Amino acid sequence: MRTSHTGPAPTDRNDLQTLKTLLPYLWDFKWRVALALSCMVLAKVAAVSVPLYLKDIIDQLSVPATLLAIPVMALVGYGAARLLSSVLGELRDAVFARVIQGAVRSVARNVFQHLFKLSLRFHLDRQTGGMSRDIERGTKGIGFLLNFTVFNILPTLLEIGMVTVILMHRYAWEFAAVTLGTIVIYIVFTLVITEWRTVFRRSMNDLDSKANAKAIDALLNYETVKYFNNERYEEARYDKNLAAWEASAVKNQVSLSLLNAGQGAIIATGVTLIMVLAARDVVNHSMTVGDVVLVATFITQLYAPLNFLGFVYREIKHSLADIERMFTLLSANLEVEDRPGAPRLDTRQAAIRFDKVGFAYDPSRPILRDVSIDIPAGRTVAVVGASGAGKSTLSRLLYRFYDVGEGAITVNGADIRALAQDSLRAHIGIVPQDTVLFNDSIYYNIAYGRPDATREEVEEAARSAHIHDFVMGLPKGYDTPVGERGLKLSGGEKQRVAIARTILKNPPILIFDEATSALDSRTEKAIQQELATISANRTTLIIAHRLSTIVDADRIVVMDGGQVVEQGSHRELVAQGGRYAEMWRLQQEQEDSVLAG
Repeated sequence: MRTSHTGPAPTDRNDLQTLKTLLPYLWDFKWRVALALSCMVLAKVAAVSVPLYLKDIIDQLSVPATLLAIPVMALVGYGAARLLSSVLGELRDAVFARVIQGAVRSVARNVFQHLFKLSLRFHLDRQTGGMSRDIERGTKGIGFLLNFTVFNILPTLLEIGMVTVILMHRYAWEFAAVTLGTIVIYIVFTLVITEWRTVFRRSMNDLDSKANAKAIDALLNYETVKYFNNERYEEARYDKNLAAWEASAVKNQVSLSLLNAGQGAIIATGVTLIMVLAARDVVNHSMTVGDVVLVATFITQLYAPLNFLGFVYREIKHSLADIERMFTLLSANLEVEDRPGAPRLDTRQAAIRFDKVGFAYDPSRPILRDVSIDIPAGRTVAVVGASGAGKSTLSRLLYRFYDVGEGAITVNGADIRALAQDSLRAHIGIVPQDTVLFNDSIYYNIAYGRPDATREEVEEAARSAHIHDFVMGLPKGYDTPVGERGLKLSGGEKQRVAIARTILKNPPILIFDEATSALDSRTEKAIQQELATISANRTTLIIAHRLSTIVDADRIVVMDGGQVVEQGSHRELVAQGGRYAEMWRLQQEQEDSVLAG
């Protein structure tokens, strides 16, 4: 199953499903959530009490001067209510902070962990820039969603309920009816317009991810862009995506202005009607000045967060879209997965067998057909053949980056599909043809083969790979940064770092995929001797182009068109006069012509 994460967001979004996916991350902090909600409820009760105390103060101070007295209890209650509202609100924020940050951390960690469980097919399809934006927006969306749901929506709904009850209990039913009617109209208007606007935000996210993916892709291939003088082409391609994003952003802002204007009109109408009713009842002597202040304070106190509620709802919808896009990464198909209770491989003598293996990256284009290769424990087998013959696919299958389509690969008779992946890979070391290094120091990249290794062990591995003297000659030595993807080192230097890293890992199975292709002849001979030494008594698979590097292999397998066409030792294959003998003759002629030149 191919999964791409740079295309449009799903059209069948399910916000409820997104919330269900998020809930388990909150459950780890259930007691903090309960405490924060308790603080929130008490803070709102205190906030609603403030206008009641204010009404009593004003009414007691409105009596004739001869009867005037200081309303001590009302003033104390007013001050205490305001203090509790503020303190409990801050306590709620402090308690809930751990919930938000803990949930964000857990989700981000799980997404990162899941990405490494996905097959190589997924990572070849992905666009790194767009995917990184999806994760970044998703984690931010979780913080926003939790913050404003607990700190804004729930308190506002609670306050609306309490204020409505107070108005119905104390005053004419019209006050509660107008208040609730205004709120209902406001919410319905906000929901309808926000749903209409959501498509613009989703479009902005898609276009933003695409533009970012293309920009990062171009920057990662900086040298290629320069080689072909395509700076203007890349600028135009990036700007084309930005132009589409700009058009979508303008539509988003225009629709936002329409929404804000409508919300303002609804609130203004509701406030005006409430004040008309209050003025009527004051004239009729059924309400005091304190009652008017109480109603006005309630309405102001209620509509202020309600006005903000529109913004919060819009942002929560956007956050849900961002979170769901990130959660699609968690739902990506695990093409290569451990079976329940998979046993762990634990051996220093590994016999490998490719048994009638068939494989295709795409069903319409088979890569391997009925491939059978035996690599006895402690022996070296080399695989040669033209480009596209399927040589490097063997190493990817052995690592279980993919599972075979037909046949089986076994280690000591056990099908590798039945083994725990991490234990299998712990037994294999590889020096790839295209070595990619982390943007860190030379020491870090060598030590990556075994992060718990001592410095002495790291330096010994570097000596074995004939790179120690070069490193010590650098101003910063082993602390020298290698740059992104190791671009500050030459191809040969990167390859020697990769060899040192594999030597440090010290695995029972070795794979050399054109391991010395980027080295000069002198260094290659020295490295070949070292590789021969470390290969001794290890099960070794060599994928080679230069036949001179594998003449001492125990067995040489010749592949063509995804099939094994010849097998034998170097002498046997040359004597047969077949495909290998022809390749050997051609390479000898090329080397002779180079020497003659």
